Amino acid sequence: MTHTVSVVIPAYNSARTLDACLRSVYAQTHPVHEVLVVDDASTDTTAQIARRHPCTLIRSPVNRGVSAARNTGIAAATGEVLFFLDSDEALTPDSVANALEILSADPGCGCVHGVIAPEPLFDDGPVEHYKVLHAHWWRARGAGDVETAFFAQAAVPRGVFEHLGGFDESLRDSEDLEFSDRLAPHYRIVLTERVMARHDEEHRLGPLLAETYRRALLLVPALLSARRGGRSNLTANSPASVLAAAGLFAALPWGLALPWLPAAGLAAFGLANLGLLRFAARRRGAGFVPFFAAVHLLNHAALLAGAAVGGLRAALRPRAAARSGAGRAVAR
Repeated sequence: MTHTVSVVIPAYNSARTLDACLRSVYAQTHPVHEVLVVDDASTDTTAQIARRHPCTLIRSPVNRGVSAARNTGIAAATGEVLFFLDSDEALTPDSVANALEILSADPGCGCVHGVIAPEPLFDDGPVEHYKVLHAHWWRARGAGDVETAFFAQAAVPRGVFEHLGGFDESLRDSEDLEFSDRLAPHYRIVLTERVMARHDEEHRLGPLLAETYRRALLLVPALLSARRGGRSNLTANSPASVLAAAGLFAALPWGLALPWLPAAGLAAFGLANLGLLRFAARRRGAGFVPFFAAVHLLNHAALLAGAAVGGLRAALRPRAAARSGAGRAVAR
C-alpha cells in the first residue's frame, strides 16, 4: 500500500543546514506528498532559503520551541504519514521508502525512527567527530523494537496524533521522552538503521557539555516514569559506563594517597566502553581514541552533574508541594 507522506521540518536559525536538509528530502526514492518548513521566528535567512524550494513555508511570529513547531506542521499537513526531520539533518535517499515499508508491514506500529550517520553533515572537527560517532553507536546498538522514539527523523501515521494528541508545547527539551511515555503503551516503536541521516552536531566542547547537562536534568524523573510504567528508555550510555565514571570521579580526591584507585576507575571506564572505543578506532584511526575517550569522560561528568541536580530537584518538589498543601490547610 502506498501512503502519502508529509515531511515536517521545524526550523530555527537554520540557514547553515536547511538547503542540504531540503535537498535530501527531494532526493528520496519515494516521492513525498508535501514538505512543510515551520520557521520558528528565525532571525537569519532560513525563510529565504526555504523559498528556494517547492515547499510550504509556515512562519511563526514568535519563537515557541520545537514542540509547538511540530504541532503547527501536524495541523497543516495533509499526508497519511507524517515524517519529522530536523533542519540540521540530511536523509539517506531511501529513508522515507524504508520507513513506509516498516509501517505498512505492521498496523500496530506507531513510529519508525532512525539512526544518526557516523559522518557529520558538515565536518567541523574532532568534537563533532566524537559526537556523531557516539550518537551512531548507541542508536545502532539499540535498533529494533524500543520504548523510546526520537523525532529528529521519524515517521508516524496521522492516526497516532488523532489518538494521542501532539507534542507538549511546554517542553523545549526532552519532548521526545514525554511523547514516548504516551506512545509506547499503545503502539509499537521501531528504531532502524534503514532510516538514517547525517547530522550537523555541536562542534565546540563547552556547548556540547552544557547540552548534556541540560538534558540530564530530566534523566531521573524520566527513569522514574519508565519504572512506574514497567518500561525502559533507550539510553546513550550504559549503566556500567556511568557507574565506572562515577567511581572514577569519587576516587579522584584519594589520588595522592591511593594513586591506584583513580587508575582502577579509569581502567573500569575504558572496559565499560571498550566496544565504543574500538568503533571509534575503526572509523577515525587509533590516534583519535585518546581524544575520544577524554571527551567521553567529560561528557559523563556533565551527565552525572545534571542527573544529580535534576534528581535533587525531583526529590525536593514533593516536599515543597506538601509544605504548600499544609500551608493552605492552616489558612483554611
